[in-house]
Amino acid sequence: MTSKFLSDLVARQNSGETVGITSVCSSHPIVLTAALRQGAGGRLPVLVEATCNQVNQDGGYTGLQPAGFRDMVLALASDQGMDPGLLILGGDHLGPNPWRHLPAATAMEKARSMVAAYARAGFSKIHLDTSMSCADDPTPLPEPVIAGRAAELASIAEAHGAGRNLVYVIGTEVPVPGGATEHLAELAVTSPQGAEATVALHREAFSSLGLQAAFERVVGLVVQPGVEFGHENVVLYDPTRASDLSAKRASLGLVYEAHSTDYQTEAGLRALVRDGFAILKVGPWLTFALREALYGLDAIARELGGTSSLRAGMEALMCAEPGYWQSHYHGTNAQLRLQRHFSYSDRIRYYWTNRQAQGLVDRLMDGLSDRIIPETLISQYLAPLWPDVLSGKTRPLARNLLLAAPARILATYNRACAPD
Repeated sequence: MTSKFLSDLVARQNSGETVGITSVCSSHPIVLTAALRQGAGGRLPVLVEATCNQVNQDGGYTGLQPAGFRDMVLALASDQGMDPGLLILGGDHLGPNPWRHLPAATAMEKARSMVAAYARAGFSKIHLDTSMSCADDPTPLPEPVIAGRAAELASIAEAHGAGRNLVYVIGTEVPVPGGATEHLAELAVTSPQGAEATVALHREAFSSLGLQAAFERVVGLVVQPGVEFGHENVVLYDPTRASDLSAKRASLGLVYEAHSTDYQTEAGLRALVRDGFAILKVGPWLTFALREALYGLDAIARELGGTSSLRAGMEALMCAEPGYWQSHYHGTNAQLRLQRHFSYSDRIRYYWTNRQAQGLVDRLMDGLSDRIIPETLISQYLAPLWPDVLSGKTRPLARNLLLAAPARILATYNRACAPD
């Protein structure tokens, strides 16, 4: 679980290499299996990240603590024959966010416990995010306070990292978690001056705690390169708008981490890596593709005489338990129904581990079992996967097709990140 690849990224970028890494931000076993299967036969390490809301000392919404998430990923890697030395585990947005409704002192104490748990569990890439205001904080939180809290959490990671050289990502200029809630036209790109100020404030805060050596292992800065997605549209990367920020990167001594790169074109992803945005985070696109495959298989099952009703069952589940989408989706009943199933923000991903949803998926997959699915139905309902079925790369079986859906997205990222 070495982080050496990340440590080397800065020098490789500075030497002119178009090299980056995909950050797989998902806890879904099928998505992770697809990523680790590609890692078993690839030339790049696999970076898997868990977020503070997903995995923490209280279990998060997955019910997993950091050690449990680590064990799950390692078991999946072993199943795929992947060398665990090629696996990098990361913690994303580690800070007080899950407890921001509490006073700052209490929320930060919880954040310290979480960071300690991540460090003890062997996570070697730590994104420190303390940008959010807690219950008794001013809004917005002053940047020196943000940097000071990040440094405080870095000291906890260093104390519990068992002598390992952890690498850090700083910066908080990220899109709305889960994607925007409206149609987007254009986004403000992080200014070079803002990026420089963020690095300087963090350097000073780290130094004040005697963490100069740890700051030397800050490899990434989270910035906004002008990419994002709403419920129904995607803002694509425009290199000309980010040119000043890109030109500033080398002098900062790190690479940029780009959040919400989901749904970008392969050319856009390649351009991001070329321009120094070397850590590409992807999450909703992977489960969006998984949902597309599940719904396609649901339609195929009906064409083959089955009685599967996955989509109807998921609609009933999300209406009965609206907590994961209700504050994110807005509009008429018809608009809400479309968003529940087809929004780019893919809030449906939070339901797939629900026991009722798992039962629906199991019934679908059991019904299709080992049945060879006609290529014509794959062309009709799973069109992106049809070429690989036709060529023999993907067997026309339900399980293979389900794995192939996120694998296709991951392959796009791998091509964008691979060295020239």
